[in-house]
Amino acid sequence: MWLRTECDISFVVSIPTPFILMLRPRSGVHQWVARQSYTLKPSVPVEEYTDTYGNLCQRLIAPVGEFYISTSADILTADKLETAPGGRFEEVQHLPNHVLTYLLPSRYCESDKFIDLGQQIVANVLPGYDQVKAIEQWIRQNIRFNPDSPHFQLSAVEVNQQREGVCRELAHLGIALCRGLCIPARMVVGYLHGLQPMDFHAWFEAYVNGGWYTFDPSQSESMGGRITVAYGRDAADVAIFNQFGPALYPALMQVRVTQLAAAPI
Repeated sequence: MWLRTECDISFVVSIPTPFILMLRPRSGVHQWVARQSYTLKPSVPVEEYTDTYGNLCQRLIAPVGEFYISTSADILTADKLETAPGGRFEEVQHLPNHVLTYLLPSRYCESDKFIDLGQQIVANVLPGYDQVKAIEQWIRQNIRFNPDSPHFQLSAVEVNQQREGVCRELAHLGIALCRGLCIPARMVVGYLHGLQPMDFHAWFEAYVNGGWYTFDPSQSESMGGRITVAYGRDAADVAIFNQFGPALYPALMQVRVTQLAAAPI
């Protein structure tokens, strides 16, 4: 399916402020970016680089006053998720080197504290894909997805205690549970067609059966129509913006995802 993603963000800046933005999706195995636009008002010099996880990052200094960012992209992506029921567990000694970092505890995913719970959840479940599916279902049944949750930037331990959170927090818990079972797992941030309420979205991927598979415990069913913007160990690696200096919050942030009737011309 062809999707058009649009994002508008504005800040009111009191002093010149360094930013690192992460707003450009890139073409890959599961998505093809046919067109992109990226507008900054006022226009400022930008340095783009690729971070450790392959994400496209934009580095700039926002001037004093209103600073406005607008992005748009037309992207071909799958309307259904790839699945692999019965897919095999990948033994650690056979994992690719670049996947190993996604086995380790990280700031928001304290996987060393979820070994026992993970084993309880997947008892008598076939190792591999089916274990991750069981984790996804357990989170849906036990942790409330609340887009208006007052809890902010929770770790896996904290969201398990609070029993509710936004999509980012549910992904943290899924990642920690997977890593506790020696299944590599990573955070994904991007867009989801049909998400309610519409916003940037977060889910997780697990490495089983020789590849990365998508899991999203915040949604009641598996949904395609996803656009990936960034991958990382947890939310600390995939923020759509980081600013340095006095705290700034967006004066405006609007996200839109529209299905196109045909390929863009």
